[in-house]
Amino acid sequence: MASLRFNAVEEAYKKQALQPTVPEELTSEYYGKYVFGDTAMSKYLSKDTYKALKGVIRKGDALTKSIADEVAAGMKMWAISLGATHYTHWFQPLTGGTAEKHDSFIEYEGAPGGKIIEEFTGKMLIQAEPDASSFPNGGIRSTFEARGYTAWDPASPAFVKGNTLCIPTIFISYTGESLDYKAPLLKSLRAVNEAAVAVCNYFDTKVKHVTTYLGWEQEYFLVDDGLFAVRPDLVLTGRTLLGHESAKLQQLEDHYFGGIPSRVAAFMEELEYEGYKYGIPLKTCHNEVAPNQFELAPIYGEANLAVDQNLLIMSIMKRIARKHGFRVLLHEKPFKGINGSGKHCNWSLGTDTGVGLYTPGKTPKENLQFITFIVNTLMAVHKNDRLLKAAIMTATNAHRLGANEAPPAIISAFLGSQISAILEKIENAKDSEEIVMDAKHALKLGIAHIPELMQDNTDRNRTSPFAFTGNRFEFRAVGSIANCSPALIVLNTAVAQQLKQFKADVDALIKKGETKDKAIFTIIKKYIKACKAIHFDGNGYSKEWEKEAAKRGLDCEKSTPKVYDAYLKKESIKMFEEMGVMTERELKARNEVKWETYSKKIAIESRVLGNMAKNHIIPVALRYQSELIDNVIKMKELFGDKAQTLCKTTISQIESISKCIDEIKTDIEKMVAAREKADKLSTEEAKANAYHDDVEPFFDVIRASADELEFIVDNEIWPLPKYRELLFIR
Repeated sequence: MASLRFNAVEEAYKKQALQPTVPEELTSEYYGKYVFGDTAMSKYLSKDTYKALKGVIRKGDALTKSIADEVAAGMKMWAISLGATHYTHWFQPLTGGTAEKHDSFIEYEGAPGGKIIEEFTGKMLIQAEPDASSFPNGGIRSTFEARGYTAWDPASPAFVKGNTLCIPTIFISYTGESLDYKAPLLKSLRAVNEAAVAVCNYFDTKVKHVTTYLGWEQEYFLVDDGLFAVRPDLVLTGRTLLGHESAKLQQLEDHYFGGIPSRVAAFMEELEYEGYKYGIPLKTCHNEVAPNQFELAPIYGEANLAVDQNLLIMSIMKRIARKHGFRVLLHEKPFKGINGSGKHCNWSLGTDTGVGLYTPGKTPKENLQFITFIVNTLMAVHKNDRLLKAAIMTATNAHRLGANEAPPAIISAFLGSQISAILEKIENAKDSEEIVMDAKHALKLGIAHIPELMQDNTDRNRTSPFAFTGNRFEFRAVGSIANCSPALIVLNTAVAQQLKQFKADVDALIKKGETKDKAIFTIIKKYIKACKAIHFDGNGYSKEWEKEAAKRGLDCEKSTPKVYDAYLKKESIKMFEEMGVMTERELKARNEVKWETYSKKIAIESRVLGNMAKNHIIPVALRYQSELIDNVIKMKELFGDKAQTLCKTTISQIESISKCIDEIKTDIEKMVAAREKADKLSTEEAKANAYHDDVEPFFDVIRASADELEFIVDNEIWPLPKYRELLFIR
């Protein structure tokens, strides 16, 4: 193993930046080439079919069989022109990734055995039938009940990947329950649209539609392919279960926004090119805080499409990284002692009249609408703080949440000094005309050749899990490997319910004779007082905040399996059912999947850790200990009684090695016993809690002993690439 490690390190040193496969033409000339968007539709569909399909996408018009057939025919011609020979329904099962089953376009013309033709009908486009019992389903489908359906989502354009036409779809069971993330996401988008339009009509009756927008920021690590291959923990779990910290990590803060290594720059350039071909508007890329950590982010877009684009880009990242001799790590905490990775979800709402509902206006009326949506969002977060945490908590993200670089495992909302002052003023005001937002003002720096800078109406708070950043809220607690949908489903549904409640409260006052503006203002004042606990503009990393949050009644639970019970609270079930997003049966099934997935991930890590300790660490430690013992014996032969003094350090090392080996062996036995005990429990919830409480605590204990051995054992024979080798790209 040592030779494998050193060969891998040597190869990493030899790596040179590849020339990215990028064209000479302008980005605008190939942007969206592999997407069946407006350009392709207008070319391959008749005007009537194109118009009808746009009506389906924009207005939710019914999709007739004839239109579906014509769309399928045009889509097939377009896909074949790009080299496609197969098609697949591309869906998002509860595994957290995507799934696809490829079928070729070929069909027999007439009887079997006749002439082969390429065929793709409206029926093939609209519906397919994957196995619904082989994907996580929480008990909704048994092994002998395999039938499930995928159904086309016209709102997310089809694309060609390799030789396959990929058609974004929802995934449901034979009995109609959703088995994916897209179906409830679409329902939550509909719910927040309906509720937000009703409230917007207080201010502008022309508003007919409200769109949810998402801009994701994807953090990730890169490691050399060869080093990755000789780390079983990285290969099987996505994170390092063992490894002593390097002397240099991120202490100097010199990696953040620093010069991008040439190999990484080549990877980023080709990744952008690939993303543009799929219509993904990648805008930003840079070094992140931790060594080997980077970020990319697109221009924000409609939420459903943005989610699909994020899932697609994560797949593309892995493929392009291999070409450049890298592996992408999307685990939230792949390395101990340095920052983990998140996927910040910038969430906002906008009307079909061009108004951003979280953008301050120029008149008191516009600002009353702005404050209305700000305060109702705060109320939604306040009422559902545990549920929002449950939406982003996973076995992997739990390592990041609450660490000193990530949002804490306590949901709070940051507004900034100006918005906070406005809310305080409203709380004590008597008239809505007093809502005045300061425009952006210039910062004069006193340096002659530096122009004035325009200061935003709010600062940024990196420690807040849910921060207002000027015209949107940034949900910073979402994990880097996650599908954005679970977080958006909860947020959209909670905000939809809250806006619906707000309208009911306002209408009740209007019926009593209050004017509309007075009624709105009265309810806003009431809400500001009610949701004060969730509002926190300070340092979310501080220990003082944990104590303060508990006093405020905020949810401070850190156990992932325990947090999941938020989905099954009566209030949660009522909210999801009233908003038409998920049924109680679907919620219970999803929780079963969450608990089962948590247990399986911890079980895998437990097995990998045990195997590495027993098969990699202990044998090497024993070999080195034998060398030390041989040295002591030879010293005694040479120096006699003096050897005891001369070999004092060596003997101490021998004793330390024995101590660490014994501790590792004992702790592994205890961990295995705890795992076996957990596996015998009758419910997935009980298993998950047992894995969290009784199995996972052994990880740090075993790691501490193994990492101590790494510090003692000769570097020449240590079998695993060390942090100093993994974390600095050559």
